[in-house]
Amino acid sequence: MKKTLIIAVTLAAMSTASTAQTESAGYPITPVSFTSVKVDDSFWTPRLVASREVTIPLAFTKCEETGRYTNFTQAAEHMKDPTKEFPDTHWTFTFDDTDPYKTIEGASFLLQTYPNAKFKGKKLSAYVDSVIAVIGSGQEPDGYLYTARTKSPSKTHEWAGSKRWEKVEILSHEFYNLGHMLESAVAHYQATGKRNFLDIAIKYADCVCREIGNGAGQVARVPGHQIAEMGLCKLYLVTGDKKYLDQAKYFLDMRGKTSRKDLYSQAHIPVVEQKEAVGHAVRAGYMYSGMADVAALTNDKAYINAIDSIWENITAKKYYITGGVGARHSGEAYGSNYELPNASAYCETCAQIAHVYLNHRLFLLHGESKYYDVVERTLYNALISGVSLQGNAFFYPNPLSTSTGMNYARQAWFGCACCPSNICRFIPSLPGYVYAVKDNNVFVNLFLGNTANINVKGKKIALKQETLYPYNGDIAIKIAKGSGEFALNIRIPGWVRNSVVPSDLYSYNDNQQLGYTVSVNGEQVDAKELTNGYAVISRKWKKGDEVKVHFDMKPRLVKANQKVQEDLGRMSIERGPLVYCAEWCDNEADIHNYLLNPKAALQAVPDYTLNLEDGTKHNVTAITTMAQVLSYANDGKLQVADKKLTLIPYYAWDHRGQKGGMSVWLPTDVSAAHATNVVYSKNESNGFFGR
Repeated sequence: MKKTLIIAVTLAAMSTASTAQTESAGYPITPVSFTSVKVDDSFWTPRLVASREVTIPLAFTKCEETGRYTNFTQAAEHMKDPTKEFPDTHWTFTFDDTDPYKTIEGASFLLQTYPNAKFKGKKLSAYVDSVIAVIGSGQEPDGYLYTARTKSPSKTHEWAGSKRWEKVEILSHEFYNLGHMLESAVAHYQATGKRNFLDIAIKYADCVCREIGNGAGQVARVPGHQIAEMGLCKLYLVTGDKKYLDQAKYFLDMRGKTSRKDLYSQAHIPVVEQKEAVGHAVRAGYMYSGMADVAALTNDKAYINAIDSIWENITAKKYYITGGVGARHSGEAYGSNYELPNASAYCETCAQIAHVYLNHRLFLLHGESKYYDVVERTLYNALISGVSLQGNAFFYPNPLSTSTGMNYARQAWFGCACCPSNICRFIPSLPGYVYAVKDNNVFVNLFLGNTANINVKGKKIALKQETLYPYNGDIAIKIAKGSGEFALNIRIPGWVRNSVVPSDLYSYNDNQQLGYTVSVNGEQVDAKELTNGYAVISRKWKKGDEVKVHFDMKPRLVKANQKVQEDLGRMSIERGPLVYCAEWCDNEADIHNYLLNPKAALQAVPDYTLNLEDGTKHNVTAITTMAQVLSYANDGKLQVADKKLTLIPYYAWDHRGQKGGMSVWLPTDVSAAHATNVVYSKNESNGFFGR
């Protein structure tokens, strides 16, 4: 019998191994799948190429070198011969299984853009299938798939416990592994149409649904590290089987009602009573995304109210100017309200990815542009800073300030590889965040060069978008194929409308008022009255029609709410969606000695070349201004010199050595400034070097 599917998020109808299928309405707003959007963009294509040629091959190689695959083959060997056990070999953490899952997910997204990509001389798709076969070999007959126990049941890892689910609320990560497997398997199915990984994932999900709950023979457990909630919702959407949505909601409903009741894991009170972002920022971000999923897919008012309150708390009191979240190194956690330190900012890359997931889902629930204003800020700043331009080095934390001699830099890999493997899966997923559809409304949420095939109430259209965003505010959107009557909803970013973020946490400190224009086929249209932050153009469209959008882009000074103690007497600079920083190698003195003049002109400098450490070049639009440098004379007196200050986009810092500092928030008040005698000399091969 054919099962009912959620057509909006699948490639085609499929027959699943699951039972008890029911139809779902899906999200109130439907995202246009990554399978329907092909990116060709001056800013993002190099990132996708780096992902294809460097990051994903590196991640697969690390999986091989560190024995990630061996864990599965050893589990298979034990099942064939129970006398063989493999304790304490080829792994460090009980979540090591997720590194192959996340890398497969990224490779699956990538195959849509580069279907002929290769790895080690063979097609990437064939290599992925070989890894999936290895993963499947480690699955127990009833679907349980957790190598930390299966490979050595009598001598498990100390985090795993002596029996299934015993430590799942603490350290075992059995449900965390499930969540990442589900996310990966669904992406692989959507990208390829193959069921080989999806069937493995469904089998494990069915095992969890059978064994976890409040019924006879079940045990009541919640994830220690959340993400299973998101994965189960995604599986529900692709199969239509409501038991997966029910299991996701069960995990959330039971939080705070089992043995785990701590704030660190967001289990201190039931989720529908939570109003503030607390605890481990990655766990929180995944759980909040799962809450948004449940809210959107069930229209549960208690869930909607709770997740809206949590979002308001983050955006108004716990959100960095770079779009980062998670202030504290201790516990990798959210801090108190307005606790936003710069040098010690944690802002773990995984937390930034989770924050994009949350805001994307809240847009699908509410349809307001403010959520994509947050997505854009996080995406272009705190998120992509987590991986080098070349795709081969990674930040775990993403601080907003470093000092001379601190030597903070991206690393080639980490033993706990969650951030690199998360970047592997996120960057190639970008095409799935550009457009969305509701009834006859098409939402344009991100601005990047692409061609998209979109279904609008049964009619197929193709949009072609061209732009040099984020450095240029001109966007052209053409109807490349099809025709029909529908409304094009174009997001007018908050930064254009004088709103730094959707709260009073940050504000512009100048008297500028940026403008924007929208035209259709050369004729300007009245786009001043916005609907939920969108300029709505409703008409009968035909092939060849073209919309042109212009956003004024000027460098702007930003100040923080007075309650953010770390930013008192300081300002930051941004242009368009990009936040800027001053880095040692572009300036003649220690950047912490500069005193920014709020009244001095800010000049955009296009095609400013960064000479990277590996000998390559990267062009950005830099910003320059005249500032004062404080230092001490030989007689001990404070002296002041006028110097040019150059800033580059935050995402591009740490590509030219570690000899000096970096800062996003620059002193405008002498009380926040420093005076030392660190100066730099020009070296033509690679910017400035300290002496």
